[in-house]
Amino acid sequence: MEASVVSDTAARLARTPPTLFAWLDGLPAEAWREDEGPGTWSPFQVLCHLLHAEDDDWIPRIRIVLQPVSPRRFTPFDREAGFLTYGHHEPRALLDLFSSKRQANLDALAEFKIAPAALSRTATHPELGEVTLAQLLACWLTHDAAHIAQIARLLVRYHGAGIGPWRPFFRALRSEPTE
Repeated sequence: MEASVVSDTAARLARTPPTLFAWLDGLPAEAWREDEGPGTWSPFQVLCHLLHAEDDDWIPRIRIVLQPVSPRRFTPFDREAGFLTYGHHEPRALLDLFSSKRQANLDALAEFKIAPAALSRTATHPELGEVTLAQLLACWLTHDAAHIAQIARLLVRYHGAGIGPWRPFFRALRSEPTE
């Protein structure tokens, strides 16, 4: 992974807030609460989670990896803490807040001026063991993409409830998708 990959990753991460705005702004309340069943998250919960990750995951962990002293250890990340922190906000406010927090984090990422050699620096993850900065950056981008895909599935379910006879043509609406 070269330094240009850092700037490419940042450019891709910058696309997440407008993507979420395009798909989620103005949705009815029931669409914000759509989930895939027990133990799964709604778009509202996903956005609370993404906000919490902007606070406590990506940039704080990059700072740890870039520290000159060892040991460099990540603190555990509570995947559901954002529900309590942000669960009382209105959806539009969450979208605005996510956009501003993401921009602040992209600004912080740029300020690090990560050199190619730094991408191989490591820190210890509490569950996964040693990870590199390159892996952490790839995880951030993958995390966004995975949650965008999750929201897409939820919107397919929500809007697909009204398509009537076209339902068999949408694999994503089948109970057990087939090839």
